[in-house]
Amino acid sequence: MIGIIITGHGNFATGLKSSLELIIGEQARLEAVDFLADESTTKLRTKLNAAVSKLGTEEGLVFFSDLVGGSPFKTSVLVAKDIEDSEVLAGTNLPMIMDILFARDKLSPAELKSKALSAAESGIDAFNFNNQSKKEKQGSANKL
Repeated sequence: MIGIIITGHGNFATGLKSSLELIIGEQARLEAVDFLADESTTKLRTKLNAAVSKLGTEEGLVFFSDLVGGSPFKTSVLVAKDIEDSEVLAGTNLPMIMDILFARDKLSPAELKSKALSAAESGIDAFNFNNQSKKEKQGSANKL
């Protein structure tokens, strides 16, 4: 089973892991690494390396980070570049991780990356108020 590491600023990683486990239950081979305000990127790299050591690299790893170009993303890239079968993604949301958790026994890290990117995009939507009358809007709001 491919290992998953979630990382991000503040408590992004542990918060996302908590949400995942609330919805789909505890997950094996899933680590959360927060990058806290008082930590350096050196400390973050140490924490990411510890997560890698805990999960092992034999079956591959996928890193999920919050922002492209942020310290958790860049540090994940530095850690992952030495791991033969790994991928690093940014812009992480709940739908993208949920989708790949159910497929990580069947797909490679590269295939999981593609699946996660598709799930991230399809998991974004908005309620369209423009197609409803005022009365319908009120009824919809009451159903929420």
